[in-house]
Amino acid sequence: MDSGPSQALGTARDVTPPGTRRGRRRRRPTGEPPPLPRHLESTGVGWMVAAVGLIILALLAFTVGRYGRGVAFVVADDWVVQRLAAARTPGMASLMRGVTGLLGSVWTVKLLAWGTLIVLVVYKRYRQLIVGLVSVELTAWLAIALSAAVRRPRPFGVSIEASWTGWSMPSRPVALLAAVGVTMLYSLVPKGRWRQAGKWVVTALVALLAFAQLYLGAATPSDVLVGAALGVTIPLLAFRWFAPNDVFPVSYHRGRTAHLDVGGARGQAIRRALADQLGLEIEEVKPFGLAGSAGSTPLRITVAGDPPTVLFGKLYARNHLRSDRWYKLGRELLYGRLEDEKPFHTVRRLVQQEDYALHKLHLAGLPTPRPYGFVELTPDREYLLVSEFFDGAVELGEAEVDRGVIDDGLGIIRRLWDAGLSHRDIKPANLLVGDGRMLLIDVAFVEMRPTPWREAVDLANMMLCLALRSDPRLVYERALRQFSVEEITEAFAATRGLAMPSQLRHMLRAQGRDLHAEFLSLLPERPTPISIQRFSLRRIGVALLVVCALLVAVPMLVSWAVQTDRVNTSLYTSDIGCSDQEALWLMAQAVPSATLVPCLQVAPPGWALNDVKAGSGSASIVFNTDRPYREAAVTVELSPSCNLAGATEVSSEQPGARRYIRIDRAAAPDRVIRSYAFQGGCITERFTSVDSPEDLASQASTAFGFVTRDQLARDLSRRSGGRLHLDPS
Repeated sequence: MDSGPSQALGTARDVTPPGTRRGRRRRRPTGEPPPLPRHLESTGVGWMVAAVGLIILALLAFTVGRYGRGVAFVVADDWVVQRLAAARTPGMASLMRGVTGLLGSVWTVKLLAWGTLIVLVVYKRYRQLIVGLVSVELTAWLAIALSAAVRRPRPFGVSIEASWTGWSMPSRPVALLAAVGVTMLYSLVPKGRWRQAGKWVVTALVALLAFAQLYLGAATPSDVLVGAALGVTIPLLAFRWFAPNDVFPVSYHRGRTAHLDVGGARGQAIRRALADQLGLEIEEVKPFGLAGSAGSTPLRITVAGDPPTVLFGKLYARNHLRSDRWYKLGRELLYGRLEDEKPFHTVRRLVQQEDYALHKLHLAGLPTPRPYGFVELTPDREYLLVSEFFDGAVELGEAEVDRGVIDDGLGIIRRLWDAGLSHRDIKPANLLVGDGRMLLIDVAFVEMRPTPWREAVDLANMMLCLALRSDPRLVYERALRQFSVEEITEAFAATRGLAMPSQLRHMLRAQGRDLHAEFLSLLPERPTPISIQRFSLRRIGVALLVVCALLVAVPMLVSWAVQTDRVNTSLYTSDIGCSDQEALWLMAQAVPSATLVPCLQVAPPGWALNDVKAGSGSASIVFNTDRPYREAAVTVELSPSCNLAGATEVSSEQPGARRYIRIDRAAAPDRVIRSYAFQGGCITERFTSVDSPEDLASQASTAFGFVTRDQLARDLSRRSGGRLHLDPS
């Protein structure tokens, strides 16, 4: 749909630069995507669909259909694993154990994750760091949550020759390796040929680990498929949504992260937006003056015409908005709240502020670029501000500064004061000199009705900038023509440290001169410095919140760095009764030689299940107890053998098992250890209490029971109609 040009003030006809080839503004129809839409790409959508589909299928099969169609899935999965187990050779099995020990180790994942974290910190890619860390952690916890919901034991009917922990679905080693691999690709490897090659490398490593898990009987095909889908999908979607390459590119060349690539899809979107929204036919768009810009991407835009017209553009995106927030938060914490330092909440507000400021300054007669409006590339994410381009002008730091330029610079401050405005970012990069006249640019932080302190800072910064390329005495003498001694004195009393822009501070240090002190020596009386520290309840509250966040985040990060497989071994179950078949099957698989498996018959009053763990070689049940047994705990462990040193054999109530008792008075608190030794295994019960561990042991005599391996095998055969067997034939 097209709309004809309007004669109203501020419309496209008025803002179109003279001499350019004009077009008709085009209103984007409802439902049509913006010039640069936000999307996940086809692969992201495909992985998302695959992951969601596999998770729903797993939940339906192994929760709702656990006693029905889910059995068929288990039979099919286990058939594949059994065929691979039948083809095992000693050499190949040894190789696959090495693969699982290397690629499936939690320490390998941590080493890769910490290496990635260090690189991202060195290169200051904090956005990718946060997204990657959250992605890996979210993958781990979603895998745990899914495994607790599905409760799937390890493959039946095969000997498991790899180490494993916890439930089988999803395969956590595969999920974590895939998640870390994708995170490394999207945070460390530049987009293009190297990233494409990296995808094949990560795919090969994940596939190799998945095959090793299948070959050694530690997981089934559906386990590794769901694990891989989780591990790939979560970081892939996170990076494409929260840290897209177009906004946060991975690059190792020198440059600021604020500068976006304006080629490819973004370049086409810029041309389309300028044509549709401002009626401009664009010939060329390229970066310009990147060295002096840290909060946007400055562009030189060539508009078709006779002759062609050059405009100036500033591209703003979400990363610029976040940089503004962090910058202002840091200033508030370190120096207090200086006037109007509240951050912008949307990119649109940021661009609207600068466009409005340009109009205000232009109407006030200040030598600033004429505004031509702004265009939208992606709603609330990317906008392009368009203004006049000062062709041939150079930065003040590279220009010849004579009395005329000095008078122009000081006159700019005087006109700002008279108009009730403050620039707030007076530095050499924002002061241009063209045809012997001073020009003012970059008005993003202009403030209306500023405080006297803010106006004074503008004056002092202007005088310091002019003195960089001239003599402080000359600048001071020319300033007295437009400002009083009291106004100049106040300016230098208010300006020091943070009140100076960083570029100005760096250039002052580079010259090796203390221009601030030279100006102070010219004043009739040395002023008393005006404090820039502004304490408030908001500042104190924000500081406390930051400290609390660090106190929570740092221990969590340290814990994540040093923890081993403890979290992975937990079954996250609220019951371990003698009829809880899935948990008991998994405990039996943990110690395949054991003929008995412990379970809970009746929980005594005050007992609470703390944790149930199972992994290759051992399984355990931990209870906490309530009063009167302070600091009391009960641990039941299933292992292949017993440590009976110092124990005394007593009569056993369990047929086929010999019972031993040992009381350890030297421990703090006291412990009673009761062991049941039987063919192929041992069940050890440890009772710890500061009061009376013997009473705990007495209560446990009726609380714990035993299920035979033969009974568990019969239960499995009955549920599967004879198609599944607990142990190899």
